Amino acid sequence: MNALSENKKAFFNYEIIETFEAGIELLGFEVKSVKAGQANMVGAFATIRGGEIWMTNLDIPPYQAKNTPESYNQTRPRRLLLNKKEILYLITKMQSERLTLLPLKMYTKKNLVKVELGLARGKRQYEKRETIKKREVGREMRRAKN
Repeated sequence: MNALSENKKAFFNYEIIETFEAGIELLGFEVKSVKAGQANMVGAFATIRGGEIWMTNLDIPPYQAKNTPESYNQTRPRRLLLNKKEILYLITKMQSERLTLLPLKMYTKKNLVKVELGLARGKRQYEKRETIKKREVGREMRRAKN
């Protein structure tokens, strides 16, 4: 598994409850751009449309700007490829428990681009402060140890 892009902000802003692996429907030049590590997942999320799950706000800039169609929208919605049971499970979880589906990382698996999705609940402000405190305490302990 070769990680191409990660969404580090998701782990700070959200509590990840469950993770899933999904394929993503991309155009040829988008695949090249993602494999070059140009995808930006900050602010991306999944939405439900017509019984399918779509990734919204995933920013994939063109691989070669001059060779891309002029009508290309780099933040266009992209369909996620999951089986029916997973889609139904995610839809019921998202609607009943008010959870969000976020991309956590993009990677290649057997030469295909995959997305690791996280079913997440938003953290409150005080929970974010606790996370920062824990990180600082751990950093100070490592410094004292050395």
